[in-house]
Amino acid sequence: MSDHEEVIDTQEVEIPVEATSGQMSVEDALQEVLRRALIHDGLARGLKEAVKALDRRQAHLAVLCESCTESEYLKLVEALCAEHNINLIKVSDAKKLGEWAGLCKIDREGNARKVVGCSCVAVTDFGEESEAMNVLLDYFKSR
Repeated sequence: MSDHEEVIDTQEVEIPVEATSGQMSVEDALQEVLRRALIHDGLARGLKEAVKALDRRQAHLAVLCESCTESEYLKLVEALCAEHNINLIKVSDAKKLGEWAGLCKIDREGNARKVVGCSCVAVTDFGEESEAMNVLLDYFKSR
C-alpha cells in the first residue's frame, strides 16, 4: 500500500446520436430487421418454410426476390400475402437477401463468404422493437 494515491480526472463526453429515422433507407431498415429476427430465431427462410409461416398466419412480413425466374413461385407468395394481409417487400438480388437472412459463412474479418441465394424470407418474430422496424412499418403505412 502506498500513501500516494493517483487521482485520475474523468470527464463525461456526450456523443451526439444521429437521428436515424430520417436517414435510414428502407433497404437498411430491412437489413436491420432481418438481422434482429435472425438473432431471435424469427426467420422462415426458403419457399417451404416461408409458405408454411404465411399460410398459418404466423408471418408479420414477407421478403421476396424480384430476380426469381419461377413465376408460380412469385404468384404463390404474393397471393398468400394478399389473402392474409401480410406486408410484402421485394428486393433486387437473391444473394443479398441470402446474406441478410444468414445463409452464408462469415470469415475472420467479418466478410460474408459462400453466400447462398434466397428467394423468399418470412419474418415470424421481429425480436426487440427497434428504429428500423418503425421505419419499415411507416413505409408500409405510406404505401
